[in-house]
Amino acid sequence: VQLQAYGGGLVQAGGSLRLSCAASGRTFITYAMGWFRQAPGKERRFVAGISWRGNSTNYSDSVKGRFTISRDNAKNTVYLQTNSLKAEDTAVYYCAAVGSSGKYDQWGQGTLVTVSS
Repeated sequence: VQLQAYGGGLVQAGGSLRLSCAASGRTFITYAMGWFRQAPGKERRFVAGISWRGNSTNYSDSVKGRFTISRDNAKNTVYLQTNSLKAEDTAVYYCAAVGSSGKYDQWGQGTLVTVSS
Protein backbone atom coordinates (compact mmCIF):
# COMPACT_ATOMS: atom_id res chain seq x y z
CA VAL A 1 0.00 0.00 0.00
CA GLN A 2 1.20 3.53 -0.77
CA LEU A 3 0.47 6.27 1.71
CA GLN A 4 0.36 10.04 1.43
CA ALA A 5 -0.18 12.29 4.43
CA TYR A 6 -1.44 15.86 4.09
CA GLY A 7 -3.24 18.57 6.02
CA GLY A 8 -0.39 19.98 8.06
CA GLY A 9 0.30 23.67 8.42
CA LEU A 10 0.93 26.53 10.79
CA VAL A 11 -1.53 26.96 13.65
CA GLN A 12 -1.60 28.92 16.88
CA ALA A 13 -1.47 27.16 20.21
CA GLY A 14 -4.93 26.00 21.19
CA GLY A 15 -5.95 25.53 17.57
CA SER A 16 -6.87 22.45 15.58
CA LEU A 17 -5.88 20.66 12.40
CA ARG A 18 -7.16 17.56 10.71
CA LEU A 19 -4.52 15.43 9.10
CA SER A 20 -5.42 12.95 6.40
CA CYS A 21 -3.61 9.96 4.99
CA ALA A 22 -4.71 8.68 1.62
CA ALA A 23 -3.86 5.10 0.75
CA SER A 24 -3.75 3.39 -2.58
CA GLY A 25 -4.40 -0.27 -3.10
CA ARG A 26 -7.44 -2.44 -2.70
CA THR A 27 -6.16 -4.07 0.49
CA PHE A 28 -6.21 -0.87 2.56
CA ILE A 29 -9.19 -2.13 4.49
CA THR A 30 -7.15 -4.97 5.97
CA TYR A 31 -4.40 -2.80 7.43
CA ALA A 32 -4.18 -1.49 10.94
CA MET A 33 -2.99 2.10 10.63
CA GLY A 34 -1.14 4.57 12.79
CA TRP A 35 0.20 8.07 13.06
CA PHE A 36 3.69 8.90 14.23
CA ARG A 37 5.54 12.16 14.59
CA GLN A 38 9.12 13.34 14.59
CA ALA A 39 10.08 16.62 16.19
CA PRO A 40 13.31 18.40 15.19
CA GLY A 41 16.30 16.59 16.63
CA LYS A 42 14.19 13.82 18.14
CA GLU A 43 13.25 10.26 17.30
CA ARG A 44 10.04 9.32 15.56
CA ARG A 45 7.37 8.48 18.12
CA PHE A 46 4.02 6.76 18.06
CA VAL A 47 0.98 9.05 18.32
CA ALA A 48 -2.13 6.98 17.63
CA GLY A 49 -3.26 3.70 16.11
CA ILE A 50 -6.48 2.23 14.79
CA SER A 51 -7.54 -1.30 13.93
CA TRP A 52 -8.54 -2.22 10.39
CA ARG A 53 -12.22 -2.18 11.37
CA GLY A 54 -11.83 1.10 13.18
CA ASN A 55 -13.32 -0.26 16.38
CA SER A 56 -10.13 -0.17 18.41
CA THR A 57 -7.85 2.83 18.94
CA ASN A 58 -4.93 3.68 21.15
CA TYR A 59 -2.97 6.84 21.86
CA SER A 60 0.23 8.03 23.39
CA ASP A 61 -0.21 9.66 26.76
CA SER A 62 0.97 12.98 25.35
CA VAL A 63 -2.01 13.31 23.01
CA LYS A 64 -4.73 11.34 24.78
CA GLY A 65 -7.87 13.41 25.10
CA ARG A 66 -6.73 15.93 22.47
CA PHE A 67 -6.22 13.86 19.32
CA THR A 68 -8.64 11.46 17.65
CA ILE A 69 -7.76 8.88 15.02
CA SER A 70 -10.42 7.59 12.65
CA ARG A 71 -10.68 5.95 9.27
CA ASP A 72 -13.02 5.70 6.31
CA ASN A 73 -12.32 2.46 4.52
CA ALA A 74 -14.64 3.40 1.67
CA LYS A 75 -12.36 6.35 0.97
CA ASN A 76 -9.10 4.55 1.77
CA THR A 77 -8.27 7.31 4.21
CA VAL A 78 -7.23 7.58 7.83
CA TYR A 79 -7.53 10.82 9.76
CA LEU A 80 -5.98 12.43 12.79
CA GLN A 81 -8.01 15.21 14.36
CA THR A 82 -5.68 17.32 16.48
CA ASN A 83 -7.21 19.71 19.02
CA SER A 84 -5.84 21.97 21.74
CA LEU A 85 -2.50 22.00 19.99
CA LYS A 86 0.61 22.88 21.94
CA ALA A 87 4.02 24.09 20.84
CA GLU A 88 5.42 20.67 21.71
CA ASP A 89 3.13 19.08 19.11
CA THR A 90 5.27 20.69 16.41
CA ALA A 91 6.64 17.87 14.27
CA VAL A 92 6.48 16.10 10.96
CA TYR A 93 3.55 13.70 11.14
CA TYR A 94 3.66 10.38 9.32
CA CYS A 95 1.05 7.76 8.68
CA ALA A 96 1.97 4.12 8.59
CA ALA A 97 0.42 0.74 7.96
CA VAL A 98 0.98 -2.53 9.77
CA GLY A 99 2.33 -5.03 7.30
CA SER A 100 2.54 -8.80 7.25
CA SER A 101 5.34 -8.59 9.82
CA GLY A 102 2.83 -7.33 12.35
CA LYS A 103 4.79 -4.11 12.65
CA TYR A 104 4.44 -0.67 11.16
CA ASP A 105 6.56 -1.20 8.09
CA GLN A 106 4.89 0.85 5.38
CA TRP A 107 5.31 4.58 5.58
CA GLY A 108 4.09 7.61 3.74
CA GLN A 109 5.68 10.99 3.31
CA GLY A 110 5.14 13.23 6.27
CA THR A 111 3.24 16.44 6.69
CA LEU A 112 4.61 19.27 8.83
CA VAL A 113 2.61 20.66 11.72
CA THR A 114 3.94 23.84 13.29
CA VAL A 115 2.29 25.21 16.42
CA SER A 116 3.16 28.77 17.36
CA SER A 117 2.97 29.79 20.99
